[in-house]
Amino acid sequence: MIAIIDYGMGNLRSVEKALEKAGAEVSVTRDSDELRRADRIVLPGVGAFGDAMDNLRKRGLIDVIREEVAAGKLFLGICLGLDLLFEESDEHGLHQGLGLLPGRVELIPTDLKIPQIGWNQVSIRKKSRLLEGIPDGSSFYFVHSYAVVPEEESDILCTTEYGCTFVSAVERGNITAFQFHPEKSSSLGLKILSNFAS
Repeated sequence: MIAIIDYGMGNLRSVEKALEKAGAEVSVTRDSDELRRADRIVLPGVGAFGDAMDNLRKRGLIDVIREEVAAGKLFLGICLGLDLLFEESDEHGLHQGLGLLPGRVELIPTDLKIPQIGWNQVSIRKKSRLLEGIPDGSSFYFVHSYAVVPEEESDILCTTEYGCTFVSAVERGNITAFQFHPEKSSSLGLKILSNFAS
């Protein structure tokens, strides 16, 4: 069973529907015990970094996320769910993240319109089980103003060009996360979610 974390931010229904379409059994939950029972966990999210961390804290979900990731459970972050994995963000002030990956979140350093909204290509930097069947240079759907700056180059899974080169996906061990929205990215996005589900 795949648990989607409900912390009051994000398009939970579209993630749930896409995973179900990919053949997964899915539960949308904020219950710590249910997260512990799940085989895999998804952290989606849309909105501001600080608000998201406050919501996770109020619901008592920070420790359970850290524990389940440390135990080796497969974990998928989507959009804001990618950003939250890092140590800090300077979005509307300085905010501490989950600290599961070293690095920070910064405004995209570009002269192009922010937020970036729409389809853009990704360059795959290393092999990943979640990207099996995904050609390099494939396009996915983005909506974001901030991007992660990992400390460890080995954590970078994909990069994307938007007036600059930014990190659009990361992977370390059991953690994979995407800046783009697989659930809004047509058949290739569903393929990623199917790879995660299987």
